[in-house]
Amino acid sequence: MVIFVDMDEVIADAYTAHLEIYNQEFNAQVKIQDCLGKEFWQTVPEIHQESIKGHTRRDGFFGGLKVMPDSQEVLEDLSKKHEVYIASAAMEFPQSLREKSDWLDAHFPFIPWQNRILCGNKHILKGDVLIDDRSKNLRPFDGRSIMFTSPHNTNVTEFERADTWKDIAKKLL
Repeated sequence: MVIFVDMDEVIADAYTAHLEIYNQEFNAQVKIQDCLGKEFWQTVPEIHQESIKGHTRRDGFFGGLKVMPDSQEVLEDLSKKHEVYIASAAMEFPQSLREKSDWLDAHFPFIPWQNRILCGNKHILKGDVLIDDRSKNLRPFDGRSIMFTSPHNTNVTEFERADTWKDIAKKLL
């Protein structure tokens, strides 16, 4: 199988990074439970929303993201049996290209650079499986679409869902 895997909110925990930065900078106490079904910026006062949207343009944001639990082990096992590609819409944040590449080198060295697609629109992907947290990426995909649960997509019901990487292992290994 050819399997495409998104980065942010699938193998890299960007949502928690937004939450931690916001709580630190605004001395707030926002919790993940407060965010279910919403983009993080939608959970804060309007006066702070532009600050949240600016996180992804900061140098170091993508390079410092935490790895989603069990993603390394499951992806390594998948890559031994299938063609695994990391597919990230990185062109939305051009400064992220180096950070994302370095992050993958550090945390997923078994995924070679040839299997990394840092692109714009993901509608170009042609394969068997796409694991992503965004409906806009899953909807046009011709293969099997698996929505990886993130706080912002908890109310979406139109796709097969995986809450954890152990769920992915059960589905694909």
